Amino acid sequence: MDERIVSSEYVMDEDSFEQSLRPKLLDQYIGQEKVKENLKIFIEAAKLRQESLDHVLLYGPPGLGKTTLAAIISNEMGVQMRTTSGPAIERPGDLAAILTSLEPGDVLFIDEIHRLQRSVEEVLYSALEDFCIDIVIGKGPGARSVRLDLPPFTLVGATTRAGSLTAPLRDRFGVLSRLEYYKVEELRNIVNRTAEIFNLEIDSLAADEIARRSRGTPRIANRLLRRVRDFAQVRGNGTITAVLASNSLEMLQVDRLGLDHIDHKLLLSIIEKFMGGPVGLDTIAATVGEESHTIEEVYEPYLLQIGFLQRTPRGRIVTPLVYEHFQLEVPKK
Repeated sequence: MDERIVSSEYVMDEDSFEQSLRPKLLDQYIGQEKVKENLKIFIEAAKLRQESLDHVLLYGPPGLGKTTLAAIISNEMGVQMRTTSGPAIERPGDLAAILTSLEPGDVLFIDEIHRLQRSVEEVLYSALEDFCIDIVIGKGPGARSVRLDLPPFTLVGATTRAGSLTAPLRDRFGVLSRLEYYKVEELRNIVNRTAEIFNLEIDSLAADEIARRSRGTPRIANRLLRRVRDFAQVRGNGTITAVLASNSLEMLQVDRLGLDHIDHKLLLSIIEKFMGGPVGLDTIAATVGEESHTIEEVYEPYLLQIGFLQRTPRGRIVTPLVYEHFQLEVPKK
């Protein structure tokens, strides 16, 4: 379905789509008002002092705009951004090569920063505090340490698991910002903005329908809109109505709360196979055929947010809200 071409006006590279959806400045960024308000002050203060912005840690569930905010920070500061990820930096030498290539004031964005190797992380400490790194040259008795000075830069780290960061690394960030799930009204604005970029006709009720089923996440809202657009082109006249949006999302197995078939499988397996819990994460993962870290990072946060799941010392349990959602009788214990 992704490759179906109906009209030349929709012929566009998928990567170009993603880039076109990303706001470039804080004033264009929808939602996360408290984070934006604070960042505006910190950025303006740094520019007035003609200094680099202090290091920034962005954390929260996936899909809420951490990468977009990192790019916005570099745009607002008027500097370049270098992008990498924790797993991609395998050795201290890899990090040293990146750091020594930075220009004064540049933004270095490290996604999944909680997955940095410990040896790499230790090199990062002096880089963040003193803007220098110590490199060991040679081996054995002839080995010597060389200190390399770095230009002032801003590290923007992003993580879905702030608790997995070591205390020494977390303490070296001057700005810590948690991104929260979006409200329906904010997601509606994002859907309408994306529809405008795509040159799509969408009515207000359809935008509401997509927003309500987006799990509080802009990335999901944009993905659902693109899939509903396909249905509108093939089974409609190109206009996205509330009825078409609702029918399309049902065919995509996304229910009125934004739960998909994996969510249903996860919740129903706890009810049907484990009497509602408690049950361990690894057992749930094996039952539904997903990786445990995927369940913990992608599915659980939203289920916890809406009160469908609880974590206990003995494992996960479902709440009465789940039985109500699936129209099941709550078992008596």
